[in-house]
Amino acid sequence: MLYRLLADLTAVVHFLFVAYVVVGGFIAWRWPRTIWLHILAVAWGFSTILFRFECPLTDLENWARHRAGVAGLPSSGFIDHYITGVLYPRSALELVRVLVAVAVIVSWAGLAWRSRRRADTVGIE
Repeated sequence: MLYRLLADLTAVVHFLFVAYVVVGGFIAWRWPRTIWLHILAVAWGFSTILFRFECPLTDLENWARHRAGVAGLPSSGFIDHYITGVLYPRSALELVRVLVAVAVIVSWAGLAWRSRRRADTVGIE
């Protein structure tokens, strides 16, 4: 029971991490200092896709699932198991990846614009 709970909690944290990769730049519009955490999250998130790095959250969930006597995630990983084919069709995977990249770029560009505007406003006073 405890291992199953750990596996489920790990999956929730993993979902939150993936969501943060997508929208964390917009969160930084409100709390600009969080941009550094978002940059790290994006670097890690994209590197797991681009370079096939193993995600420690996937490893932890698999370990807990096996301890609980439940099948582990497929070798294709967390996103493929829980998100691709569930939230969007498998055929849209590349489009979704591009849209995530666009969301990150737009959020960072918006943060830069807001920061510059804020600096200009402070400079006027």
